[in-house]
Amino acid sequence: MPAFEVRRTAVIPAAPEEIFPLVNNFHEWTAWSPWETIDPGMSRRYFGSEAGEGAGYEWSGNRKAGSGTMEITESVPASLIRIRLHFTRPFKALNPTTFSFTPVDTGTEVTWRMTGENKGLGRVFALFMDMDKLVGADYERGLAALASTVAARKG
Repeated sequence: MPAFEVRRTAVIPAAPEEIFPLVNNFHEWTAWSPWETIDPGMSRRYFGSEAGEGAGYEWSGNRKAGSGTMEITESVPASLIRIRLHFTRPFKALNPTTFSFTPVDTGTEVTWRMTGENKGLGRVFALFMDMDKLVGADYERGLAALASTVAARKG
């Protein structure tokens, strides 16, 4: 059982096939990720596959952006993406993250979920900070930006 879970869901008025590629390719995250604007000087490096399983992204930024890597460990077209999210700064943490895409009458229900354990400095941090409150608003902004990005690309 994970020590914490952050989960947000939004219905985006588009087919899963239109939304999925924006999450399945880290190069696309600059268009919608809520963290891309935290540090304008943030360094990014892409590695592995272009998209899908094996695609990787490494970032290093200011104190607020921190640093770490993300790697897609599973990619089921227009359905599910699993990401190994590894923070290295401000503290080390491994947070499995998933995106699921479920067709609904009005579009696609996109669920963004992160789980984690509270170990080491993370345990101390968790005593003072609620991860859902800390990250949940970012997820909400990210899902809204994802919806706007999809709408803009649809023309």
